[in-house]
Amino acid sequence: MCGIVGYVGEKQALQVVVDGLRRLEYRGYDSAGVAVVSEGELDTRKKAGKLANLESLLGSDPLPQSTIGIGHTRWATHGGPTDLNAHPHVSEDGKVAVIHNGIIENFAELRAELMAAGVHLSSETDTEVVAHLLAATLPAVDGDLAEAMRTVCRRLSGAFTLVAVDADQPDVVVGARRNSPLVVGRGEGENFLASDVAAFIAHTRFAIELGQDQVVELRRESVTVTDFDGGPADVTEFEVTWDASAAEKGGYDTFMAKEIAEQPKAVSDTMLGRIGVDGQLKLDEMRLAENDLREIDKVVVVACGTAYHAGMVAKYALEHWVRIPCEVELASEFRYRDPVVGPGTLIIAISQSGETMDTIMALRYAREQGSKVLAICNTQGSTIPRESDAVLYTHAGPEVAVASTKAFLTQLVACYLVALYVAQVRGNKYGDEIAMIVRELQAMPQKVDLVLDTSEEMKELAEELKDARSVLFIGRHVGFPVALEGALKLKELAYMHAEGFAAGELKHGPIALLEDGLPVICIVPSPAGRSVLHEKIVSNIQEVRARGARTIVIAEEGDESVVPYADHLVRIPACPTLLQPLVATVPLQVFAAAMAAAKGHDVDQPRNLAKSVTVE
Repeated sequence: MCGIVGYVGEKQALQVVVDGLRRLEYRGYDSAGVAVVSEGELDTRKKAGKLANLESLLGSDPLPQSTIGIGHTRWATHGGPTDLNAHPHVSEDGKVAVIHNGIIENFAELRAELMAAGVHLSSETDTEVVAHLLAATLPAVDGDLAEAMRTVCRRLSGAFTLVAVDADQPDVVVGARRNSPLVVGRGEGENFLASDVAAFIAHTRFAIELGQDQVVELRRESVTVTDFDGGPADVTEFEVTWDASAAEKGGYDTFMAKEIAEQPKAVSDTMLGRIGVDGQLKLDEMRLAENDLREIDKVVVVACGTAYHAGMVAKYALEHWVRIPCEVELASEFRYRDPVVGPGTLIIAISQSGETMDTIMALRYAREQGSKVLAICNTQGSTIPRESDAVLYTHAGPEVAVASTKAFLTQLVACYLVALYVAQVRGNKYGDEIAMIVRELQAMPQKVDLVLDTSEEMKELAEELKDARSVLFIGRHVGFPVALEGALKLKELAYMHAEGFAAGELKHGPIALLEDGLPVICIVPSPAGRSVLHEKIVSNIQEVRARGARTIVIAEEGDESVVPYADHLVRIPACPTLLQPLVATVPLQVFAAAMAAAKGHDVDQPRNLAKSVTVE
């Protein structure tokens, strides 16, 4: 989950690296550090806390000028967020500096080996062992840093991205990748390494995907990629379709506010180009034959966090439109319970970053059992799309705030499109039926835009409720995953107790939590089409209110039946029940962000969290 940047070129490396880290700080902000090579010497600076702390240190204790450097922003795993544990870590001779994302599972064994050899280790991290191993290996490989990296990587277990520089090689940066993100930026007379293209998008849009178990050697004029054994490796080049301004705040107070406001466009962009001239749905990289989809007898969605909630909505869509059984699994639990999957199972793996380690391991397990995998992802060239049989890219653009907003809505759209595509292939829906649903989807960006007009009233409500100890969320049908997502956002941002429940489960225990004044947010489905569903949740709202709780009701325009039972009513545009999460979620995002701001929390970088979970 850490942010990594490497640079070699003609510019001043420190500025390039720090600017890159600023764009990657969403990946971790427990500490930050940089290293440069200048006149045969290696110099480092590092500091616990956010990047601003490091920048302050660099202001008082500057680094020498250099055109080669590496930088790191950390989400702590091994060892607390201290100055000593911050990266880069340096070999005992002061020559080699290493930064790392991931977990080296056999570090204890390697650490013991180094200590037995008389090496002094100054941190609690697993990363430091790599710096010492590289330094010990260099003499045996004639000082070739890339070969030393390959040699060391063959000894490592776990998931890792490693980037290193050597004071004796002032023109080369070396990186290695196993189960953790690393991408190359190719410029003119300069090259970049980073966890995410956002780090170098201000300099170049041309990137290279690095595959599993590969080492890359960067020089000003060359990029050389090999496998861990030194053999040539196949790579894929691509062009990033957004520019640096997309990763800036654009006048908003926070990235999250900007990303919430970008949702109508993101939803629209995710639907662009999905309908062919023949009226048929198209996916990005459908490497699955239509016969494969006709022969599946079960769908399993694997995902984590917010993506898991999108998967829950996918279940409703797939079972309703395709009439095929669908399970939704937490990726972190999936492979550990010996799930029953095989050639007849379609796995849908959902991940914003495409590097979510739990989801990667789940899809690998599924493929070992013969299942086909379809990925829904926002990040081109990432691991999950590369290792899947098919991919539908969401087009949310960069999402910098740690709490997901526009990525969630675009995942919902992608799930609807996948369900409709499978229905099309299997003949469950006629073309005119699919066209009608697509038209309804195409109307959703405008409806999301209308919901954004409720932002001020949600902010005012948050100010009223900022001292609440707890908030409950209830919903039925697709309103249930919306309730879960609303509660998750509040936990992430406001650091308070929040729980989402299926409304019908209240009487089976959670109703005991109700007390005078407790805020309960109720997501009400459309009264049209599924009247029984609507009647049931109106009854649930009455039960909540009868016990003194404060009801905040989210209901569509024209639904008057909820008015007598709502202490606070939030209106959303009318839309089909299955599509309602696209509009019902937005007020909850605004509410969570406003609650965090009212409590004085950092909305974009909530404590203990990072954007991309690249370790299990």
